[in-house]
Amino acid sequence: MKRATITIPDDLAEAVDRYIRAQEAPPALTAVVHTALRVYLTERGYLRSERPLRIHPAPRGSGRHDVSEAHDHYLAAR
Repeated sequence: MKRATITIPDDLAEAVDRYIRAQEAPPALTAVVHTALRVYLTERGYLRSERPLRIHPAPRGSGRHDVSEAHDHYLAAR
């Protein structure tokens, strides 16, 4: 991991501070900067976006047709 020391203009520093204070669980400044860089570089095509989560059904399925409705029953039976 590369380390860097940056100088943040007053207006950006104040905006970042307000953002951090407004969060229920305030993130570290490093996390905010990492996220901002990731979004900036992804939008400009210099960084590939993370692959979205894709969930596929099992090839054969469970054989039961009511799992979405009776899931509690099936989980309790385990």
